[in-house]
Amino acid sequence: MIVAVLDDRTHERDAEELDDSADSEELRQRYDTLLQEMRVLLPGVQVLLGFLLTVPFAQGFADLDPLGRRAWATSLLAALLSTVCLLTPTAHHRIGDRTERASRLAWGARMQVIGICLLAVAVLAGLWCVTRFIFDTATAWTLAAPVMVAMIALWILLPLTAGGRKS
Repeated sequence: MIVAVLDDRTHERDAEELDDSADSEELRQRYDTLLQEMRVLLPGVQVLLGFLLTVPFAQGFADLDPLGRRAWATSLLAALLSTVCLLTPTAHHRIGDRTERASRLAWGARMQVIGICLLAVAVLAGLWCVTRFIFDTATAWTLAAPVMVAMIALWILLPLTAGGRKS
């Protein structure tokens, strides 16, 4: 389950198994940890988004062919949606029902995973667009493919397999 992937490895139970009353302190601590992780992720995503928003005003943007513009647009959209997903737990924390701690934690973890996946798309599309513009399509794939493999290995496979977590 997606929530289990992001739950703190020191805890045995998934967020859905925790009682909002009896386990309120554990839920509060896990949610605080989730929000701290978002504070680390968000600045990088926002810087990427800021750069992507300024690209059309650069001189060379007019030289991008339609495929290059689609790659840039994909990167921009993914960065925007990543920002939205990564800010969702904070909004949920402020606006949502405070007594629904387990639900907020579960949805926060889901939004974090989706936000990280969208960040990967934004970075890969941006890398592909820039390297294709500077070099050629083959070089763009040659540079983007190992980055994609590294993201899958380090952001998905390693967390799923490290520490011998029992499913």
